[in-house]
Amino acid sequence: MGSTVASVHAAFERRAARTPDTVAIGLGGDRLTYRQLNERANRLARHLREGGAGVETPVGVCLERSVGTVVALLAVLKAGGHYVALDPRQPRARHELLVAEAGLDLLIAHGPTLEGVAGLARVQDLDVLDEALAGQPAGNLGVPVGPETAAYIAYTSGSTGTPKGAVVPHRAVLRLVLDSDYLTVGPDDVFLMAAPLAFDASTLEIWAPLLNGARLAVQPPGGLSPEALAATVAEEGVSVLWLTAGLFHQMAEGPLDRLGGLRVLLAGGDVLSPRHVDRVLAALPGITVVNGYGPTENTTFTCCHPMTAPVGDGPVPIGRPVNGTEVHVLDGALRPVPDGTAGELYAGGSGLARGYAGRAALTADRFVPDPFSGRPGARLYRTGDLVRRRPDGALDFLGRADRQVKVRGFRIEPGEVENALLDQPGVRDAGVVVHTHPETGKRLVAFFTGDDDVRPAALREALARTLPPHLVPSAVARLGALPLTANGKVDRAALEAREIRERPDLDSDFRSPSPGLEHELAALWAELMGLDEIGADDDFFELGGHSLQATVLIRRIGERYGLRVRLRDLYLNPTVAELAELVEESGATTAPDPSPASGPLPEVRR
Repeated sequence: MGSTVASVHAAFERRAARTPDTVAIGLGGDRLTYRQLNERANRLARHLREGGAGVETPVGVCLERSVGTVVALLAVLKAGGHYVALDPRQPRARHELLVAEAGLDLLIAHGPTLEGVAGLARVQDLDVLDEALAGQPAGNLGVPVGPETAAYIAYTSGSTGTPKGAVVPHRAVLRLVLDSDYLTVGPDDVFLMAAPLAFDASTLEIWAPLLNGARLAVQPPGGLSPEALAATVAEEGVSVLWLTAGLFHQMAEGPLDRLGGLRVLLAGGDVLSPRHVDRVLAALPGITVVNGYGPTENTTFTCCHPMTAPVGDGPVPIGRPVNGTEVHVLDGALRPVPDGTAGELYAGGSGLARGYAGRAALTADRFVPDPFSGRPGARLYRTGDLVRRRPDGALDFLGRADRQVKVRGFRIEPGEVENALLDQPGVRDAGVVVHTHPETGKRLVAFFTGDDDVRPAALREALARTLPPHLVPSAVARLGALPLTANGKVDRAALEAREIRERPDLDSDFRSPSPGLEHELAALWAELMGLDEIGADDDFFELGGHSLQATVLIRRIGERYGLRVRLRDLYLNPTVAELAELVEESGATTAPDPSPASGPLPEVRR
């Protein structure tokens, strides 16, 4: 099928014609059949074309997860354009940057996201278009779009401080989701849409089910936690789920009992823990766990490694190239290295992006001529990842050849964060590295030198106004001087080894926690965040706490006090004192050790 359709929406239209009355997508009671989804998207596409959208037109999409979000994406493609996802969680300054970078003139938003993009371009409010769309024809548009036409632009972190946008064509998406050899998709499957649109995992989540006649269940808007995801998986009968490595590890320690309906669990974005893979395989008999590896520039997956048996000790392989993809393990002169020898991974085939939007020099640097292909114009993408081929042909991931890192599934150039720090008044030098916690995984940490009146807390606040959340360091610490190597470069290994155990400079003065609950909760936080002390009035998120740490904290509170605390409770009561009061009001002032057989934990109510 993949070779007989030219575009993502043409493949969807063919599927809609075959199974028009099958449910295509749903969020709670809001459900659309394939016919209804196709017709709504056709009407919106015509409206967008009247607004100036056409072939190769970029259209910004700033939407929370919803059924309407998928209608909008499909409509942009049907109009001939390509979508550029703006993450609603990102600050307005980031939106301004991406609007300028992508040259966006047209944006689609809705109630919760309108304020963040107002005035940046011509904004279409998806919530008030019903009347305008009612008069539009519902038939397919037939706009001439080919395999090389852009389907979307995905922006990733750039080492120069400016994000770079990979232009992904229709053929690359089709290669990912049609006739795939790493994942079979049937009409009885249910996928979960949970990843942010700006994260290329959404490409698999959305288009794999919709181009194969399956159903797409939409995770309700809001933060992602193992508990929330597991609840939706159970309620919607999800059979295929994708998680970042961080969430996968959290889920392996969490509500696995609610994932019994899963057929396939895909994970990626970072290195998988063998222990957690084996835990999932043992808890969910019959499931296939797939380690999916791939840069955005090669459309979500380059290699996959399916697992049905325990992996035991040693690294989890990233596997073999998926269909439509070629990989080469090369040295610095683009010569193949022997099996068992480390080399840089180069990827080619139909999954490659066209390049970076408006960045010809960067495109030429990263997308190089393919010396192994006889096809004119064939290219390879330099991933910057070091790998080693096993005797059985599977690849092991060894790390980065450059400084790029992955934290909680996000690909990050530390140089972008360092440049943002150096833009702040009074900062003279900066180094950004990754620290790893044994339970909550990686976090971004920044060290700086600067004037005495530069406060670390103020720096974090300033970065949060211009950078997306995943680029804001969890901790910022002042040094008298950055450590240097013998050749005068910043000694990043020394920074990675340097612990930050002192309480950061916060807006709140330090107040010792009271004996009892406050003291116990402060100790939990301190252990989780690697700090020597935490005050009663310290804010969890101002301390640099992120969603994975919040999930672990909530689980520990549940284990210790026999309470089911929700993420929302922590957001509303983010200090030690406030959370202690909440727990105390629930009646749990001691630390019981609830048995797993004692039934569900009581839920905190306020």
